[in-house]
Amino acid sequence: MSRASAPSRGTARDDRHLGYVAAAVVFAIGMAGTTLPTPLYGLYREELGFSELMVTVIFASYAVGVIATLLLVGNHSDAVGRRPVLWTALGLAAASALFFLFEGGLPFLFAGRLLSGFSAGLLSGAGTVTVLELARPERKSRAGFAATAANMGGLGCGPLLSGLLAEYAPRPLSLPFLAHLVLVGIGCVIVLFLPETVKEPRLLTRPRPPGLYVPSQVRGIFTPSALAAFAGFSLLGLFTAVAPSFVSQTLGITNLAVSGIVVFSVFLSSTVGQSWTSRLAVRVALPLGCLILVVGLLLVGASLWVETLPLLVAGAVCGGIGQGLAFRAGLIAVGEAAPPAHRAATVSSFFVVAYTGISLPVVGVGALTMWVGLDSAGLIFTACVTVLATATGLYLARGLREPVSPV
Repeated sequence: MSRASAPSRGTARDDRHLGYVAAAVVFAIGMAGTTLPTPLYGLYREELGFSELMVTVIFASYAVGVIATLLLVGNHSDAVGRRPVLWTALGLAAASALFFLFEGGLPFLFAGRLLSGFSAGLLSGAGTVTVLELARPERKSRAGFAATAANMGGLGCGPLLSGLLAEYAPRPLSLPFLAHLVLVGIGCVIVLFLPETVKEPRLLTRPRPPGLYVPSQVRGIFTPSALAAFAGFSLLGLFTAVAPSFVSQTLGITNLAVSGIVVFSVFLSSTVGQSWTSRLAVRVALPLGCLILVVGLLLVGASLWVETLPLLVAGAVCGGIGQGLAFRAGLIAVGEAAPPAHRAATVSSFFVVAYTGISLPVVGVGALTMWVGLDSAGLIFTACVTVLATATGLYLARGLREPVSPV
C-alpha cells in the first residue's frame, strides 16, 4: 500500500510545482487582453471619428468593470473553487475579444472594455491566489513574484503584441484579437489540468459581496498607501489610455509598434519595481517608491515639453519602477495591518482606490484636451499627480518610523 501511494505523492508534488507556473501563464494570458486595444485607439478614432475624451471614457469603462467585480464577487472563488472562476474570466476575455473583432461602433467598444474589466476583476483575485496555492511552501516567494510578473507582465504584453501585429501584419483591427482568442483557448486547456485548491467547492453558492471596509486601526497606514497606489495607477492609466496619442500627435511617431513598446516598458518596469520590494522594508519601499514615481512623472512632463521620445521612455521606466515599489509595499503593509476577519475587505478596498486612480484622472486628461490641447492636458496631469505623490511620499517618510517587517 505504501509503495503504491509513494508515486502518487510524488506526482502530486510535481503537479503542484508545475501548477503554479501554468497558473501564472493563464493569469498573464487573461491580463494581456485587457490592454490589447491600447495602440489601436488611434485607428478607431480615424474609423469612427470620436474625440480624445471618448478614448479615455472607453478606457475608463474597463476600470468600472474591475471595481464592480471586486466589490460584488471578488472573493467568490473561495466558495465555488478557483478553476470555475478562471474559466469564467477567460470566457469574458474571449467575449471581449469578439466584441472588438466584430466592432460595430462605440457600443461594441464599450461592451468589449466592460467585459474585459469583469475578466480582470476575477483574475486579480482568483489568479493571484491560484498561483500562490499551487506552489510548494519553499517556493512561496517565487510564486508571489510569478503572480506579480503574470499580472503586470500580461498587462504589458497586450499592447506589445497588438502594436507589433497592427504595424507589421495585415488586418490591424482584427489579427490582434484573433491571436488573443487562440491564447485564451490555450489558457482554457491549461486550466483543465490545474489541480483545484478549494477542498469542497460549492458551485451553486450565492456570491457574498465583500464590500468596502477599512478598520479604524488600519487607516493610519491605509490612507497614505492607498494614495500612493492611486498616484501610481494614474501613471499606468495615462500610458495605457493616452500615451499612444502622445507618441503619434505630439512626437509625430505613427509606428504602432513603438507605441506598444512604450506602454510595455512601464508595465515591465513595474514588475521590476515590485521584485525589488523583497530586499527592502516597507518603511523604506513606500516613500522610496513615491520618490522614484515623482522622478518618472517629471520625466514624462519634460518629454511633452521638449517633445522627445527618449525622455518619455525614461519616464515610463522610472515611473513604472516607482509605482511597482510603492504599490506592492503598500499592499503588503495594509494586508499585514488588517485584522484577519477583515483582511479580504480591506485589501479589496485598497484595490478599489488603485483602480479608481487608473480611470478618473485619465478621463480628466481627455476632458482637458477639449480646451487646452493634448500637450497642456498632459502637463497639467503630471503636475497634479506629482504633487500628490510628493506629499504622500513625504508623509510616509515622516510617519513610518517604527520598524516594519520586510515585504
